Amino acid sequence: MVRFTCGVVLLGLLLTSDLGATSVAGVSMDSFGTTGDGQAVTRFTLDGPGGVRARVITYGATLTELWLPDRQGTLGDVVLGFDSLAEYEAKSPYFGCTTGRVANRIGGARFTLDGVEYPLAANDGANTLHGGRRGLDKQVWQGAPVVHEAGPAVRLTLVSPDGDEGFPGNLDLAVTYILTRDGELRLEYQATTDKATPVNLTNHSYFNLAGAGTVHGHILTLHASRYTEPDANLIPTGRLLPVAGTPLDFTRPASVGGRMGQVSIGGYDHNYVIDRADTGLVLTADLYEPASGRAMEVLTTEPGVQFYSGNFLSGLAGKAGAVYVRHAGLCLETQHYPDAVHRPEFPSIILRPGQTYRQVTVHRFSTR
Repeated sequence: MVRFTCGVVLLGLLLTSDLGATSVAGVSMDSFGTTGDGQAVTRFTLDGPGGVRARVITYGATLTELWLPDRQGTLGDVVLGFDSLAEYEAKSPYFGCTTGRVANRIGGARFTLDGVEYPLAANDGANTLHGGRRGLDKQVWQGAPVVHEAGPAVRLTLVSPDGDEGFPGNLDLAVTYILTRDGELRLEYQATTDKATPVNLTNHSYFNLAGAGTVHGHILTLHASRYTEPDANLIPTGRLLPVAGTPLDFTRPASVGGRMGQVSIGGYDHNYVIDRADTGLVLTADLYEPASGRAMEVLTTEPGVQFYSGNFLSGLAGKAGAVYVRHAGLCLETQHYPDAVHRPEFPSIILRPGQTYRQVTVHRFSTR
């Protein structure tokens, strides 16, 4: 069910390649510092209606801030992150970044494609997680404002060279963040390659619609009646099991923390199989925080969504003096299934020359 087509889609008209100047309405930029190896990082600010604001940096094509009004109109930042680039480099648990080349896990840190075995970095026990030790999240992308019919936008691009973290092929990547005039945050992904390679991209933002505390009281609905059964190392066994009658069932609205104690790993880190009738955008998740009234719907073209409840956060110092305790944020990572390179029965993640990888995910915000 991977969405490949031939040719190139126009994601936006680049007004300038000079990051020192721009004339795109609703987009501004400034410096976010310099990496430890001397690369300059730029921050883009997208301003939308009602004070909605998104900030994105070129390090890891990362969403660092997302400001939304509550039901009284008070703005709050609803994604976890850091104040400085040095913190993102030193200790980020994938806050807000673009993960890949292959998001999620590859069992055994290796795969075989067209008769060739490719060894990878084992950065999650014996497995590969989110592209390896220096995945797309730890690289500096190029960024520029773009004109997009839906609203202010920034397009980030990167060339991942042949052999990068063990993956074959020169991979040309683009991720476009659009803050639409309706107040939605839309993410459009695109990739092409000169050699067959696996590709599975996602955004790894940790959301907390209250802006503080834990996500235990958030009300979640997932339009997914099955999940990929994980083994003890969170690698799929290949079986797609029903969520009905288990603490993984969010087909009807339920609090995130209500049944968390019944999950053997102490929280959620599961890939859900999205219920869908076609390959277009489909409503995947509905997240609601009762105290603030903030709500977020997630729509995607992807076949799966990894629901992760921030199980490994533990006293991490974050933005503006915040301390992120366990379950301080949750991720809804729209993507293909984990370990798909070893599961021919899963939707394929193999991209070949002449094809274009595309993925679209939309975050739709409101208050109730």
